[in-house]
Amino acid sequence: MNYKILCSDLDGTLLSTKSNVSSFTISQIKRIKDTTRIILVSARMPNGMYYIQENLGITDQPIICYNGALIRYGNQEILSVFIPVHVLQKIYELTFELNADMGLYYNNEWYVPNISERVEKEIKYTKTTPVFQETTTTLSNWEQRQLGAHKIMLMCTLESADRLMPQLAHTFGNELNLYRSNDTLIEIAPKSVSKLTAIRSLLNKGEELDDVIAFGDNYNDIEMLKHVGCGVAVANGREEVKAIANHITLKNTEDGVAHFIKNHLVF
Repeated sequence: MNYKILCSDLDGTLLSTKSNVSSFTISQIKRIKDTTRIILVSARMPNGMYYIQENLGITDQPIICYNGALIRYGNQEILSVFIPVHVLQKIYELTFELNADMGLYYNNEWYVPNISERVEKEIKYTKTTPVFQETTTTLSNWEQRQLGAHKIMLMCTLESADRLMPQLAHTFGNELNLYRSNDTLIEIAPKSVSKLTAIRSLLNKGEELDDVIAFGDNYNDIEMLKHVGCGVAVANGREEVKAIANHITLKNTEDGVAHFIKNHLVF
């Protein structure tokens, strides 16, 4: 196989642990990076991706953050699409009476109202730190600065997530991407962007989606894997993801991406 661009999700895909790539993965990326553009594609914020880029030796490439809502190339912002404050305020009103906290992300800004087990895990695994303040304070600040959210993370209980998801889908389904990443987490992003739209925007003249190989594991990877030249799911991925993939490789904890590169990408 020969592809011009390799795109990979991070958590559950390229990362063999919760926060790092293995030495084997680094060696395989090093082997192909001079002939293949390596683009990291994640729901993470930029600061949670930069250290992985550095470990892989690919800081000369762009990164796709927040499932496509933000693309950065070093210090340069290539694309930015965010959810405006008036929509955030409506979502906050829905969550206010339920046991759900709003994690709000803009570029490298991350705001949460409280410390929680979920927040502690994200601090540990992404090596980033939030600002702790009331959601109303964040929204007021962003309104003054004419900003919004590249991503919302609703941290719920099982009961509140079950109640919120259909309400959110009914009210915002036409303007927002709503993605339940597990029983208690709901991720929200702008409707107009995705991992696939971000990849498409980074194609150079003469490049097509058929020139791209992509790796993923979760629902937000399905569109990307379906439309690129070769979509590869890791064995630990969702069944729905594996069902649409061209190939299935080993689990992320078994360096599935690196093994696929070693066995199939020859330059």
